[in-house]
Amino acid sequence: MSRAKTAVAFLALSAVWGSAFLATDIALRTVPPAFLGAVRFDVAALLLFAVAVARGDRVLPAVRDEWRPILAGGAFSIGAHHALLFSGQVYVPGSVASVLLGIIPLATPTLTRLTATRERLSPHRVVGLVLGFLGLVVIANPDPGNLLSSNLVGAALVFGSAVAFALGAVLTHDSETGMSLLAVQAWMMLVGAVTLHVTSAALPWESAADAAWTQTTLVAAGYLAVVAGAGGFLLYFWLLDRVGPIEVSLLEYVIPVFAALADWTVLGRVPTRATVAGFALIFAGFLLFKRDVIRAELRRVVDRRRGRRPTDD
Repeated sequence: MSRAKTAVAFLALSAVWGSAFLATDIALRTVPPAFLGAVRFDVAALLLFAVAVARGDRVLPAVRDEWRPILAGGAFSIGAHHALLFSGQVYVPGSVASVLLGIIPLATPTLTRLTATRERLSPHRVVGLVLGFLGLVVIANPDPGNLLSSNLVGAALVFGSAVAFALGAVLTHDSETGMSLLAVQAWMMLVGAVTLHVTSAALPWESAADAAWTQTTLVAAGYLAVVAGAGGFLLYFWLLDRVGPIEVSLLEYVIPVFAALADWTVLGRVPTRATVAGFALIFAGFLLFKRDVIRAELRRVVDRRRGRRPTDD
């Protein structure tokens, strides 16, 4: 029963986060990118703080070390990530952006290795990285005669958002805190919202006054904040606690399927061959880069199943 519950949660989160790309595309029609992200995390942070207080969690950081993951994760994984991602979605469809974010499981361990140790990447990991970046190039489809084409600009912005997310993960890695993950995430969203508000105010081509909150926009933004934001992250950490980071990272390769399905169902938009080919290259790169870890995880699962009595489920 527990395995079935986990599988349902995994698919539900993939569907929620996949469809969030379509909701972002819709909201961006009338709201500037950074300001949309700021409003989304204003609401999401408020909801998570309310849940944390209702659960009786400690919500105030007690020592300086507890601020490090909050500030780093909020500024990079929430703030910079969504400012670049939403800006990228002005130029490329959400279904394409979701595929490009498949580089995150490759970028995160690479940045960790480059910043934390001097150990070199093994040859098969280098090949995995090359495949992943080839996938990005295939999707971006750069035109040598027009290096500022909208497709390339959008792909570059989304790639930057993936790097920002990975950098936030690196900077918060191994951080120790006595606060609950829920409380930490609430603070990260608040810091991210402030970062996005400052970014929106600083960008000369963006103004909060340009936002038009139509009924459709409010529904899309509400979905992003409540369902994909607060609800999605709660479900994400529930999964992380039960299946671990390796299996959770596979979300990045299931989310694009639901993003493409949402685009096709609502907008009638079909993924291009370049997007499908790029996705295949990025996924192949991930499998090669994570080869040793995946093998170890599969052996652990097989050993656990063999040692389990037939009556256990």
